[in-house]
Amino acid sequence: MSYYVKDYMDKDFPTIQVEASAVEAAKALNTTKKGYIIVLEKGKPLGIVTEWDLVSKVLAAEKDPKKLSLRQVASTPLITVDPDKDLLEASELMQKNGVKRLPVVKGGVIYGVITSTNIAQKCGEYVNKSVKDVLRWSFPLG
Repeated sequence: MSYYVKDYMDKDFPTIQVEASAVEAAKALNTTKKGYIIVLEKGKPLGIVTEWDLVSKVLAAEKDPKKLSLRQVASTPLITVDPDKDLLEASELMQKNGVKRLPVVKGGVIYGVITSTNIAQKCGEYVNKSVKDVLRWSFPLG
C-alpha cells in the first residue's frame, strides 16, 4: 500500500505573478506565513520564491528589491512531484535536490505543495502504517 503525495499536500498555497517585484513577494510572504510563494506565468507554475531566495539573491547581493522582478529572483526550473507519487519518492526528490518544498504538478496544473514539514508531521503515521502493512504481508491472518 502506498501513501500518496496528494493525501498529504497543502492544497492552499500562495501564488504570485512573475512580473511582481521582490518587494511584492516579500509582502506576500509576510502575509501568508508559509515561507514560500509559487511564481506563475500565464497561470502556469514557473518557479518558487522562498525567504532564503530573498535573503541570498536580493539582500546579500545588495540589489534593489523594488527593481527586481521575480523572474530574476525565483528558483527555476521548478522541481515538482506528481500527486500520485509516494511520500517516500517525494522525500527522496527533496533530499536529492536540496529543497524543502515541492509543488505538486500534473499536466502543467499545480494542485498543491508538499513540504518537508508535511512529511515530518506525518512521519510517525506513515511509519506505523508501513510497519502494519509489512506485518500483514509477512504474517497473513487465516
